[in-house]
Amino acid sequence: MSGHSKWSTIKRKKGALDAKRGKIFTRCIKEISVAVKQGGSGDPDANPRLRLAIEKARAVNMPNDNITRAIKRATGEEGAAEQMEVRYEGYGPSGTAILVETVTDNKNRTVSEVRHAFSRAGGNLGENGCVSYLFQQKGLIVIKKDSISEEQLMELALGNGAEDIGDESEIWEVTADLAEFYDLKSALDGHCQIELAEIQMLPSTRITLAGADLESFQKLVDTLEDLDDVMNVFTNADFEETTE
Repeated sequence: MSGHSKWSTIKRKKGALDAKRGKIFTRCIKEISVAVKQGGSGDPDANPRLRLAIEKARAVNMPNDNITRAIKRATGEEGAAEQMEVRYEGYGPSGTAILVETVTDNKNRTVSEVRHAFSRAGGNLGENGCVSYLFQQKGLIVIKKDSISEEQLMELALGNGAEDIGDESEIWEVTADLAEFYDLKSALDGHCQIELAEIQMLPSTRITLAGADLESFQKLVDTLEDLDDVMNVFTNADFEETTE
């Protein structure tokens, strides 16, 4: 299977994260906190980003009490250190572009850890803006192919703001501008099996890696994803994915 599929890269990342179950709830709590802050509301009916964060938390079997407590802390009903979103940019092997999204209550600690991770794996942490121009923020919805016909998907997706529909083996990859993403997901809910619905930074160009460069790249990404404050790592690296 080609690494050109967005889903193939995401599956690898999520598979690694799922192996570290102890970090899953912490990251869900941080996503909820940021969603409340960015959406300006602790009410999921009035805050689409919070609604999505709650859905993701429930998908990993996070108890409702934990979700409610996370929302209360984010709205100030319960004391908590303020969490802030910080993005870092840098370079990996062969000049690959890397975006690192973090949520932290201590920027000095986080930048030190991110810089160290880049250095350990032979990468370089860059200045703000050095690679972000290579990416576009899009909503990505991954749908199990046998859960909906192509005709029905085209009608629902294109009629509700989808920008592109990709045919990737056993799944459909539907992308949309952020302004259309939440309404598009609502339109698709109940009509198909959604494997993933996330806001992604998608690269406009890709760099193919192999051999030692691929090994170094994977080491760098794994090291970054191991950091407690790191929420997402996006890259423009491409590679041939082997089936197990």
